[in-house]
Amino acid sequence: MWSRDFGLFFAARAVAKLGDTMLPVALAAGLLQHGYGAGAVGLAMAASVACFAGLVIFGGVIADRFSTRLLMIGADATRLVTQSLAAVMFFTGHVVLWEICVIGAVNGAASALFQPGVASTVPRLATDVQAANGAIRVAESVAQLAGPAVAGILVAFASPGVVFAAHAGTYVVSALCLLLLRLPPLPTTAETVHGNGFRAELVEGWREFRSRTWLWGVIAIWCVLMIAASGPAVPLIATQVVQEHGPRAYGLVNSALGLGTVIGGVFALRLRPRHMLRAGAVALFGFSLYPATVGAGLDVEWMAAGSVVAGAGMSFWGVMWATSIQTQVPRDVLNRIHAYDVAGSLAMTPVGQALAGPAAGVFGTRHVLLAGGVTTVLVAASLLTVPAIRGLVRVDSRPERAPQAPTREPARPGTR
Repeated sequence: MWSRDFGLFFAARAVAKLGDTMLPVALAAGLLQHGYGAGAVGLAMAASVACFAGLVIFGGVIADRFSTRLLMIGADATRLVTQSLAAVMFFTGHVVLWEICVIGAVNGAASALFQPGVASTVPRLATDVQAANGAIRVAESVAQLAGPAVAGILVAFASPGVVFAAHAGTYVVSALCLLLLRLPPLPTTAETVHGNGFRAELVEGWREFRSRTWLWGVIAIWCVLMIAASGPAVPLIATQVVQEHGPRAYGLVNSALGLGTVIGGVFALRLRPRHMLRAGAVALFGFSLYPATVGAGLDVEWMAAGSVVAGAGMSFWGVMWATSIQTQVPRDVLNRIHAYDVAGSLAMTPVGQALAGPAAGVFGTRHVLLAGGVTTVLVAASLLTVPAIRGLVRVDSRPERAPQAPTREPARPGTR
């Protein structure tokens, strides 16, 4: 797994993740310093997420038609320019909200071109796809722990502009790593045919997505988790813990969650379950402790312990899920399938976040968080009740060419 080229891709992902986790701190601190409120911060962040979620499906089609490496380098170059502009704006004090939102929207569009290529790059660089995903997950988790702390120090001792400049620098490192990367050529049978047209390939991607019960079944069930548990957890846990125990306690809980994601990634490096999604769903039960321990009003130590278990469970599920997609889906539609996966996973998160406040006002924050814990248990159990998900068997090699939808034979249980 640890070849020169995988090492370059690994470094690119780790450094980019470090920069991405620094951005929310810089954006919030910078806008607040220039007289904007929390609503402006949310609007600036939403501009990026909305463009990413709205365009990532099209990014999947583009990634299947062109060189994914060049698209990722181009996306990094675009974000280097936008974040450099943002740094100049904060350095000079010329901070206008709509301009920051435009920068965020461009960043989101660039990310929509970048992200689909990640799924197809990993299996081209590593024969052990699960170990590769586990290693990347561990690196991203460590970066997620370090990024906010580094950004906080830079904001405190320098300015938000320095964080934006550092963020731009991470895209330089990522682009250079990808530029030096040598991807093995695609097999002839996996080359994408471009004669069908953009719209036809978009439709083909949807047909391939819809034809796999285990794939769309997970996304459909996952939407429930986003609405009722994961989406509301972020704002409500932050509010509840800070109000009852102070910001330091929330920092401890957040760090514990990050530590758990590292542990889950390490377990995913070692464990090789035959039924990957079944094992991932079992691990997902642990995520219920993240909202439930806070909703139950437990001491900070117990909330931190629950966060460690929750982070480990979610991280292990993430590796099992990513590896299943990368090894079960044919190469010529993988970018498009991954794009539908990302779009579906993100679609309901803003809904859950938007409903969190009104729901807490009606039922109380603790009751909503406890309901989120119960929902997580039900979601994990639901994943185990679907035969196509529970019975999916791991494979060591991926089919190179997707069969045509009109002539596809029904799959036997557990084969898709």
